[in-house]
Amino acid sequence: MRKLLLMISFCAFFASCGRSTDSESTSESDSVTTNEQIQGSDSQIITEADSSASSISGKAEKGKQLISQSDCLTCHKEQEKLVGPAYIDVAKKYEDNDENINHLADKIINGGSGVWGQVPMTPHPAISKGDAEEMVRYILSLND
Repeated sequence: MRKLLLMISFCAFFASCGRSTDSESTSESDSVTTNEQIQGSDSQIITEADSSASSISGKAEKGKQLISQSDCLTCHKEQEKLVGPAYIDVAKKYEDNDENINHLADKIINGGSGVWGQVPMTPHPAISKGDAEEMVRYILSLND
């Protein structure tokens, strides 16, 4: 019975993390967000990260915006653990350097498991390497 509940939980997790927030299906080329699109966006998405008192650099601002437009907040919060680790905990664990930015960007794109527990992170292959790096820069800036 316990195994059945665990399997159902994993299925629900994968379904929620893999679900697009957009009602239309988009191609990989449509999912790439340019800086002009972010700056020109009229929609304002209020997230826990927006209400945070932390100060982030202009360079990390793009990553914050990309996260708010993705499904990342389904499993992560800035200051507390949800399904995955809190962003602040990731920032405390990883030094802000090019090697870690590359490594964590690859984790966003390819998924992974075992570092923060047994629940795997869903891959996000539609996110470009550059956008994933911007997201990581924002996350790592939280420890400044």
